[in-house]
Amino acid sequence: MQEITSNIFIEDQFPGVTLGVIVTPRGLIQIDAPPSPEDARSWRAALMNLGGGMERVLVNLDAHPDRTLGARAMDCTVIAHEKTANTFRTRPNTFKAQGEETGSDWESIAGLGSVRWAPPEISFLNQMTLHWSESPVLLEHYPGPSSGSIWVNLPNEKIVFVGDAVLKNQPPFFAGSNLTNWLSTLNALLSPDFKGYTIISSRGGVITPTIVKAQLDFIKHTHDKLEKITTKKPNPAAIEKLVTSLLTWYKAPAARQKQFAQRLRYGLLHYNSRPNHAAGQYNED
Repeated sequence: MQEITSNIFIEDQFPGVTLGVIVTPRGLIQIDAPPSPEDARSWRAALMNLGGGMERVLVNLDAHPDRTLGARAMDCTVIAHEKTANTFRTRPNTFKAQGEETGSDWESIAGLGSVRWAPPEISFLNQMTLHWSESPVLLEHYPGPSSGSIWVNLPNEKIVFVGDAVLKNQPPFFAGSNLTNWLSTLNALLSPDFKGYTIISSRGGVITPTIVKAQLDFIKHTHDKLEKITTKKPNPAAIEKLVTSLLTWYKAPAARQKQFAQRLRYGLLHYNSRPNHAAGQYNED
């Protein structure tokens, strides 16, 4: 566990997303959960040593299985954006570890079997503030990676958890994205509003503005390439060529090259096949 500043920690030792926790006099504000329920229980036990008050909430930064599969094992109230909550309303009650390969990290976890989802019990639209200490914790809607993507913003401490808006050393997930919104979100992160902030990615931990700018360049490049492809009928051959090209942006270990290629392939094919994707009409699943 890494301490970012007093009472704010991150953890990247579990498969999947980088987790966060804010320790307050009222209790713990937890950010995302490990995809494995067993790891989620281990994480929950580790959090008992941090002190703070007795209450617990879990903030899901979007609906991606890597951050939501372990939510039920965290055994607390779940908060997310209304569009994330709506995604859960369209899902079966139980997740089954089978189906298409999406390039997600949960797919490398053995023995997942069936897992019951924990849909959000509290949701919001634009912004929600948790007043659990003298420092407010802002939950803010920043769509792009998905329609329900949010950030956790601590303005007093100048720390922001940005979820999958920026990924370090790995390609993003495109299947449920809106690239126009994503570009706007990244421009907001590079604006004076977040100058001097410590930025925490869900896939890479603490990142620099240089990494944010690289993500912006990658999304813009991909958007421009897809606009040329999507003026015609869906073209798997063109998508495969684009996957090969985009992989050159990442110096991934050989063991992850196949996973990253499949992540891009799955995401781009789904993005390319969505009607009216430029207008943001899409489903996160």
